[in-house]
Amino acid sequence: LLGSAMVHLHIGEGLHNILYTGDMLYGPSKLFEPAFTNFARIETLIIESTYGGGRDRKASKREAEDKLLSSIRKTMDRGGKVLIPSFAVGRAQEVMAILADIKDFNYPVYIEGMLRDAVAIHTAYPEYLSNYLQRQIFHYGKNPFLSDIFKNVAPKERNDIIDSADPAVVIATSGMLIGGPAVEYLKGFAHDKNNMLLFVGYQAEGTLGRRIQKGWREIPMPGPRGRNRVLEMKIEVDTVEGLSGHADRSQLTSFIHRLPRPERVIVNHGEAKKSIEFARDIHRMLRCETVTPRNLDAIRLK
Repeated sequence: LLGSAMVHLHIGEGLHNILYTGDMLYGPSKLFEPAFTNFARIETLIIESTYGGGRDRKASKREAEDKLLSSIRKTMDRGGKVLIPSFAVGRAQEVMAILADIKDFNYPVYIEGMLRDAVAIHTAYPEYLSNYLQRQIFHYGKNPFLSDIFKNVAPKERNDIIDSADPAVVIATSGMLIGGPAVEYLKGFAHDKNNMLLFVGYQAEGTLGRRIQKGWREIPMPGPRGRNRVLEMKIEVDTVEGLSGHADRSQLTSFIHRLPRPERVIVNHGEAKKSIEFARDIHRMLRCETVTPRNLDAIRLK
């Protein structure tokens, strides 16, 4: 994400160095370069394991982009609209950068929700974006977020987009359909089988997005005076894998190999089974101490 960082702590006079990665991606994306690895010393590494399981492999950047574009083009060709529920920071801008890079893509892409402010920040600080985007912006004057295909939408304009017969793409928050304008667009698009609901991010258990991914086609929706109504889902539902902001297993392993060899690796931020499996394999790979702490565990580093 724009503004994200890893924390490197240098304790005492060279006594101990800790690197805490936080959530990280060690692979190419349209927006940013892979995570930084040029550290002089690391005694303790704290690393996430969201996709640390042995079978966790993300689709490649090319596969993800091809899937995104093919799903959108298929819907445009049949005269439908695509709704992309998106997280405000990172995922929305990644999708926008992909679409802006397609020379023959001339359909309107409507932007609504908190992501508009995040897009403005990305537009204002191009020096923090990927080398590719910096070349496009500084050398060729092509800022993807200023492309003519993108249209900012005010809430009062929403019904006009829903009622229009013209093909279009809508990117709106929230990314898991737990609220926000994306839910309102879903209510307007759901009845038409020519439309598509396209997920580009993780859908947590219990959210409306996850229920739809699981196959729910009759969705209870709150109506006036507290009375629920059922939203019948005739809209096509699809998911693009590979745009996640988390590194997969191979990327996590590559990242560790590029670092100075740590004495200890603490594995966190993942399902317990995946964290344990990843920690075990790191131990085999580096022959160092590995730990998967539980809540309230204390670990002595020195």
